[in-house]
Amino acid sequence: MATSEESLWVDQSAFEYDYETLRTTGVILAVVMFVGGILIALSKKFKCSKSSNSSPVEGPQPPTTEVPSQTV
Repeated sequence: MATSEESLWVDQSAFEYDYETLRTTGVILAVVMFVGGILIALSKKFKCSKSSNSSPVEGPQPPTTEVPSQTV
């Protein structure tokens, strides 16, 4: 029975990694994710700066509530 188990593992022992393709794919994915992160960070920054340039009088103002002073 040991011979049938050995014959199952013969094909997998001959397996070799293609390190050059693995390295190239990893570098490409890292660059794409890095550039994507930079673009996302910059797009949020520009959205905030555009909305802060508008005058505060234009939008509706939230109602203000007065808190009574507390006496002890």
